[in-house]
Amino acid sequence: MADDVRRIMCFGDSLTWGWVPVPGGAPSERYSPDVRWTGVLSRELGADTVIIEEGLSGRTVAGDHTDDRLAAADYLPAALASQLPLDLVIMMLGTNDTKAFLHREPIDIAAAMSILVGQIQGSTGGVGTEYPAPKLLLVAPPPLTEIPHPWFEAIWVGGRQKTEALSGLYAALADFTGVHFFDAGSVISTDGVDGIHFTEQNNRDLGVALAPVVRELLSGG
Repeated sequence: MADDVRRIMCFGDSLTWGWVPVPGGAPSERYSPDVRWTGVLSRELGADTVIIEEGLSGRTVAGDHTDDRLAAADYLPAALASQLPLDLVIMMLGTNDTKAFLHREPIDIAAAMSILVGQIQGSTGGVGTEYPAPKLLLVAPPPLTEIPHPWFEAIWVGGRQKTEALSGLYAALADFTGVHFFDAGSVISTDGVDGIHFTEQNNRDLGVALAPVVRELLSGG
């Protein structure tokens, strides 16, 4: 691969995976690559940038006792090592941590996020390799909106208020740790019919909004 090709890993949950919102909540399917915000970002940035998608539906910042696969901190180091060299990681997580049965306050989620930030800042080696740690763009997901399905509503009771608090905490964390920050809620809302996931327009708007931010970071900003 040419030295001037930039590699970006987008690490997140169903909002990054590309979950299509449906009235019944689930099951669903995945938006096509060109519709997902990661695909939009790739198109905006051009052929000299490689986007690596690492989205998993249900992924949490601090773990989920109902599914061992969903703890970001358990998977992120291996994902980083397998994808090095990386110029940038875009991290958007936190929505699933606001589920009522996890009993987490926004500060708990942000404190757990600080662990992930440290993993990225310390990711200077793969297996038998050594590369500079990538830059990090920490993205606060947009707040939840009205959730119509009674089961999802029960799971995320109180979640809207918690997701509204994440942007301020993530911004403070980013400033404290010296990483970059973007508030997705400043450009989109969760307009999907389930109140949780993105519409096609949300995906387009987020990908387009991130493009100039990413260009600046990759150019040394």
